[in-house]
Amino acid sequence: MLGLGEQVELVARGEVSSVELVEASLGRIAELEGLGAFRVVREEAARLEAKQADRRVAEGERLPLLGVPVAIKDDTDLAGETTPFAVAGPHRPVTEDAEQVRRLRAAGAVVVGKTTTCELGLWPFSESPGFGAARNPWNPEYSPGGSSGGSAVAVAAGMVPAAVGSDGAGSIRIPAAWTNLVGIKPQRGRVSGFPQCDPFNGITVWGPLARTVGDAALLLDVLLGSRVEDAYRLDPPVTPFVEAAKREPGRLRIAVSFRTAFGVSGRLDPEIRLAVERLARRLTELGHKVFPADPDYGAVALGLVPRGTAGVADWLDSMPGASPEARTVAEARLGRLVGRRLLPLAKRMDPGLRRRVGRIFQVADVVLTPTTAQLPLKVGQFEGAGWHRTQTGSANACPYAWTWNVLGWPGVNVPAGFSGSGLPIGAQLLGHDSDEATLISLAAQLEKAEGWNLSTPSL
Repeated sequence: MLGLGEQVELVARGEVSSVELVEASLGRIAELEGLGAFRVVREEAARLEAKQADRRVAEGERLPLLGVPVAIKDDTDLAGETTPFAVAGPHRPVTEDAEQVRRLRAAGAVVVGKTTTCELGLWPFSESPGFGAARNPWNPEYSPGGSSGGSAVAVAAGMVPAAVGSDGAGSIRIPAAWTNLVGIKPQRGRVSGFPQCDPFNGITVWGPLARTVGDAALLLDVLLGSRVEDAYRLDPPVTPFVEAAKREPGRLRIAVSFRTAFGVSGRLDPEIRLAVERLARRLTELGHKVFPADPDYGAVALGLVPRGTAGVADWLDSMPGASPEARTVAEARLGRLVGRRLLPLAKRMDPGLRRRVGRIFQVADVVLTPTTAQLPLKVGQFEGAGWHRTQTGSANACPYAWTWNVLGWPGVNVPAGFSGSGLPIGAQLLGHDSDEATLISLAAQLEKAEGWNLSTPSL
C-alpha cells in the first residue's frame, strides 16, 4: 500500500479517487480478516464518506488528509459506535466523536474502523476474551504487541497507510517495535484525549503509527491540539512536525542505555542488544557523538503504579454491567485500595523526577534504548493467566518504555532490524521536554540510511 503522504498527493492531483483508496482498504481488511486487526469496520459509512471526499476534491477543496483511509484504536470514541476498550458488556454507542476523531475528520480523513486492543490497554498484547486477538503480520503465531496492536497490524499489513494508537506505558512504541513501524509517543498535552481530560492520570497520550517517519509526522500534525477541558495543554509547535522530518538533525549527542528503571536488565534478548548496538554504530557513521550513559531513574515506578491502577478503576467504574477478566478486576481493585490514595503523592513527585532523570540531557540530546527486552510474545501466551503472572511477564518483556510516560516526554520507536527468526526489533529515541522535532529529524535521517520502509511482511 502507498504511504499516507503519497495517497494524499494522488487524491489531490486527481490520479486516484478516495472511493478507490477506501475500497482497496476495505478489501485488504476483508482479505486479512484472520489477523484480527479490527474490532469494527465501518464499510457503509466509509464508502459514503469517500464519495463525499471525492466531491470535495472535485470542487477544489484541499485538506491535509482529504479522502485518505485511516484507523483508530478502540479506546477512542467514534460517534455511532461503542467504546468497549476490549471489555465485554452492554456498551451503548456514543453520540460524539473524541477530539482526535474530530481532528481527523476536519483534515478530511476517512475512518474505516476501530482496531483491536486488550482490556483497558493493560498489557503488551492485543487479545481479550470478548473481542479476539490481533496477530502479527510478520508471523501470525506471534502477537503484534499492545495495547495498540490492532492499529499496528492494520498499518504493517497494508490495510491503512497510518493509524492512531494510544500509549500509557509503551502501547504505541511496543507494537511499532514488533511490527517494523515508526511509532511516536508525543509530549503529554500535545494531543487532546477529550472527552478524557486527564487520561489515566497523565500517563496516556495518543499518537501515530506508520511505515515512514514522514507519514507519522503528517498524522501527528493533524492530531495536534488542546482543549480548555484538558488537564495538560501545550501551544502548537512553531514549525509543523512534517517539516522536521525533512530537515537534517545536525550533529547530536546520543546516549546509549540498556539500564532499566529497576537496574541493569539481565533479561534483555541478545539479538535485541546486538540490534541496538548496530543502530548506535549507524548513528556514529552518520556523524553523531554516540556514547554509553544511563538516566538516573530514581523512584519513577512510584509515579506509574498509582496512575495506572487508578485509571483502570476509573474505566471499570464507568462501565456498569461489564464483564472484565479476573486480572483486570485485580488491577482495578489495586487502584481502588492503593492507587487512588497514592495518586496525589505520585503527581507531587513529578518535578523532582523530571529534574533527576533530566540530568541526562546535560550531556546528551537524545537517549537510545531498546524498545522491548524480548522479541514478540506468542499469541495466547498469557491466556487464562492471573494478574501476577501476566504482570510479571509483561514487565519482563517490556521494561524500557513506561518511564517516559511518567515523565510525560516524547519518544519514537524506530525499526532496528530483525531477529534470526524474522521477527521485527525496535529501538527507542527518547527526548527531553517537548522536543519531538529533534527525535523526528533524527528518525528520518536513520530511515534514509536504513530503508526499513522497504521491508514489508509476506502475506
